[in-house]
Amino acid sequence: MTLYSPSAVAIGAAEKPQPTGVLFDIRKYSIHDGPGIRTAVFFKGCPLRCLWCHNPESQSFEPELILRPGRCIGCGACEQACPHGAIEVHPQSKTIFTDRARCQACGECTRVCYAEGRQLIGQEYSLEQVWLEIESDLVFYRQSGGGVTFTGGEPMSQRPFLLALLRLCKARGLHTALDTSGYCSWSALDEVRPLVDLFLYDLKLMDDARHRRYTGVSNALILSNLQALSRERHAIRVRIPIIPGLNDDAENLRLSGEFLSQLPALERVDILAYHASAEAKYQNLGREYSLAGLKSPSAERMEEIAATLRAFGLTVGIGG
Repeated sequence: MTLYSPSAVAIGAAEKPQPTGVLFDIRKYSIHDGPGIRTAVFFKGCPLRCLWCHNPESQSFEPELILRPGRCIGCGACEQACPHGAIEVHPQSKTIFTDRARCQACGECTRVCYAEGRQLIGQEYSLEQVWLEIESDLVFYRQSGGGVTFTGGEPMSQRPFLLALLRLCKARGLHTALDTSGYCSWSALDEVRPLVDLFLYDLKLMDDARHRRYTGVSNALILSNLQALSRERHAIRVRIPIIPGLNDDAENLRLSGEFLSQLPALERVDILAYHASAEAKYQNLGREYSLAGLKSPSAERMEEIAATLRAFGLTVGIGG
């Protein structure tokens, strides 16, 4: 297959510099981020700080060191490689201690960690690097009706790179999906939306004060942008994470149902059950997880919530 040149379409003139972006993953064969088989491109950095975030490594815009103690073999190579004196190996137990206050996330220790007990999350990508990953799966997109999903983190926080990638995909006729919190200006979203075939739009809480408490930001932009996208008749799937004790109460579900049922265009609503699988990620990133011990909602409870939202005339799925 001939390599497609990103510069001609994404930039329009060879003399202009190509934008780059910071990503933390490119996941192949994704089946939960839009129709068909997809490649999910994960942008690093997010303006929200949701207490339940299951991708805490996506929040910071900077590269981060993640530790996986279960893989460490105690060889001590990382201590020798660290130029900042942030790593110490206990001489008897061979236990490795990392002083995160001194760590500069330079990645030198990860280069010598053959057991993959240490990994640097986040790196800069060029358009061509990302396109090579996307292009290798073109046959799967065509056979399954799939495409590319841009997620994160928050892709809108790196809009120039997102725009360039969307233009590349549309130039080749690929289906594009954008997974977004909607926390951005309407002018920014208006620039992106003509290149997006499907919006996967996160809706967390309807009350602004509660939204600020649990995510760190107001929901005013999020709600107004969702209304505006719907007025433009975009394909939209709203995703609501169900967090027991935080947003699964009758009042929030009622307000959510009333708001969503008034949108002029909405494909469906997917409710997503909270799960505690990210707790280990927080530990490995050296962070405290404020929802430790919180249990996932039962299948019966998820059915109850789906029924509550369906009573507003909405098409509701569990998962997705």
